[in-house]
Amino acid sequence: MAGLEPLYAWARAAISCPQDALVCGIHWALVRHGYRCLGTGDEAGPDERKSELLPAGWEANKEVYTLRYKSTDDSRELLLKAIMVEDSMILNVMDRSSQKVADVTLAVANYINPEHLDDFHKVYKNTEELRTRITSGIIAPLVAPAEKAKMEPESEKDVLWDDENPLQFHPRQPVGTRAPIRPSPLSLFDVGGEDLDPFGRRSGGMIVDPLHSGFPQPGIDPSSGIPGRLPPGAVPPGARFDPFGPLGAGRPGPDPDHLPPPGYDDMFM
Repeated sequence: MAGLEPLYAWARAAISCPQDALVCGIHWALVRHGYRCLGTGDEAGPDERKSELLPAGWEANKEVYTLRYKSTDDSRELLLKAIMVEDSMILNVMDRSSQKVADVTLAVANYINPEHLDDFHKVYKNTEELRTRITSGIIAPLVAPAEKAKMEPESEKDVLWDDENPLQFHPRQPVGTRAPIRPSPLSLFDVGGEDLDPFGRRSGGMIVDPLHSGFPQPGIDPSSGIPGRLPPGAVPPGARFDPFGPLGAGRPGPDPDHLPPPGYDDMFM
């Protein structure tokens, strides 16, 4: 409601009925959306200029209020007619540049307490609903599709990344660090995974482990060093490293050379 209180205090002398107070609230909502009032009537008058205040004589006709507005960047001019029909006010707004028309109907009693016209803190009710109705019923329909696209920030959800594609660059991955290992839905039989992923984010080579196939084994961090073979820091963190030689008596799993070479029993080789 920022700005409505001083506007109402300035216009209070001219407000004599509930629909006057409602027009004042509608004017406030348009000003918040970047519009300034030019004057009353359908046609421009002499020495008109944009203002955040209501023009002189804006409340002269209690049945039909006619006001003209222009955006602060001069790209759009609106003609507003607020017509009283029994206890409701019908707002009809035309964008003079595009000839687009928008309208919305407001029940005066939903937004104005007629017995408290002298007290700003009691005269208005449901001001957020009033602002929302003006936005959705008048402002949004008159905005061009290109402008709507500019108003909507690009969402990160619009950018789709395929986690199953190891060759795709992920923007959130810090440069120089190893990508996290993602569990495969076929982890029990994840054979050949490493050959499909050059970045080493999958598990499973071409040779099936006959003893522990599909079950996780303790990993080796070569950056911490291998006693008697590599000092700490010899292998950069995250580097692709193929271990060599025996790594200790407690290493689980079969001997890497547990399978004989192809054709070992071929007498002609």
